[in-house]
Amino acid sequence: MNKEISKFVGGKIRELRKKRGLTQKELGEKIGVKHNTISSYEKGTNEPEQNILYSMANVLEVSINEFFPLSERTERQPKKVVTVNQYPFLPVDVAAGLPEMVDPITEEDIEVIEMPDIIMGKWAGRDDIYIMRVNGESMNKIIPNHSLIVVKKIDASDLNNGDIVVYSNHHDYSVKKFYKLDNQLVFRPHSTDINFTEYRVPLDYCNELKIHGKVVMYIVNLD
Repeated sequence: MNKEISKFVGGKIRELRKKRGLTQKELGEKIGVKHNTISSYEKGTNEPEQNILYSMANVLEVSINEFFPLSERTERQPKKVVTVNQYPFLPVDVAAGLPEMVDPITEEDIEVIEMPDIIMGKWAGRDDIYIMRVNGESMNKIIPNHSLIVVKKIDASDLNNGDIVVYSNHHDYSVKKFYKLDNQLVFRPHSTDINFTEYRVPLDYCNELKIHGKVVMYIVNLD
């Protein structure tokens, strides 16, 4: 620590100590050093060890960064680079209500959306996921209207009861909770509106029904 930094640190110690209403002796007792040691820190003639600064920061209820000039803080804590990845974005609102009739999506229709890895978590960079937007209130207990959903491609045989899925029937896209009960596939809403009802499809009539994927993540709008 050079002399100018030492003087800055000393001045900050004095400033923060006085703000807390502590004498040099009281501060010294709290961190386990003599009052004349505190005096030497404040004058910049003695440099506090890092463990002393941490103790002092704790007593004075500040971050240890408060003891250093802004340029010094930047050098000590370089900015982290936020990495992003691109994902397919299907520009069709998936219905969280009654299934809506939409045209089939082609490769030319698919757009690209960028999402920071820090938001995507364990799904960051995966090539088996895509993103859609929800339109409707039938899943509003967990996925409000206009939220983004991250959908993972998955085989229907790998689904568990209670998974949230995107499915279509004759190009009707919708998002619901999935259940396989006896000889039927059941798609249930999860809504504050009791007017939404479940959709049942007998297994013998599932030829046109397609499960596009499992919702593994959602980014909600709260307002």
